[in-house]
Amino acid sequence: MSEQLDLFGHKVGLKEIKRTKAEVFEDYNSFVDKFETKKTTDDCYTPPKVYDAVVEFVERELCDLDDKVIVRPFYPGGDYENFEYPENCVVIDNPPFSIFSKIVRFYVAHDIQFFLFAPALTLFSSQGGTWDKTTAIVCGVNVIYENKACVCTSFITNMAKDIAVWVCPQLVDAIREAQAEPDKTKRKFVYSDNIITAATLQKLSLHGTELVIPRKSCRYIKDSDSCKAQGRSLFGGGFLLSERAAAERAAAERAAAERAAAERAAAERAAAERAAAERAAATKLNLSERERRIIASLE
Repeated sequence: MSEQLDLFGHKVGLKEIKRTKAEVFEDYNSFVDKFETKKTTDDCYTPPKVYDAVVEFVERELCDLDDKVIVRPFYPGGDYENFEYPENCVVIDNPPFSIFSKIVRFYVAHDIQFFLFAPALTLFSSQGGTWDKTTAIVCGVNVIYENKACVCTSFITNMAKDIAVWVCPQLVDAIREAQAEPDKTKRKFVYSDNIITAATLQKLSLHGTELVIPRKSCRYIKDSDSCKAQGRSLFGGGFLLSERAAAERAAAERAAAERAAAERAAAERAAAERAAAERAAATKLNLSERERRIIASLE
């Protein structure tokens, strides 16, 4: 059975850890709680579900972790440089961003495999000059850490062989899914076409679609029998419509939807035209002769 070190340096089988992750992270949080040092931007403790998603990604995309020892040397008071790294280990952790480049250079110099959470906006410079030995995994996904800090996060690893830059939507999706809140929304209801409320008609007005309902074609109702049967109420009251008025209302809603789609398309075209105009008006930074020679040497 493969082995993994827990946060306290104890060797634990990987399969055992997969069975008791909740207990492992409970121990981790209890351990962290003992430290009274005020949290800084470096103290972004990784939510267990996000960490699990990252480990699963590494195992699926980069290497079989069954014969690896996963270590997490970055905890309050930890010393990653003097940490006892076992043979055949891989560091999967969220290190302090303030010394990130130094950490990357240390692991590269000591030939220690790693997959690290990294600052998204300074991802390339965070490689610390090791771009030819590490891979910048571009995600730019917001991670809500245990101290409630929301950090735009990407990753750096030395486990992706010949890849220099990897734009990785599958890892983004995995992290977003790990952070997704349970669906606590109430059951949704849709009124009959013969019932209108002020709220249901607002989208017509906002999208420039007129609808006129004659007095003889409607009747005010304070509530709806169908709503009351579901334990709900017709908020703000409404009107019952004749069949003809309901058909006109439905036609007006289709027209509003078409107008909304046209407005979105026009806005997208205008945005694209603005972007093209701004690019055309911008001062272009041309390549130097030295840079051209480098490009010519690339495959």
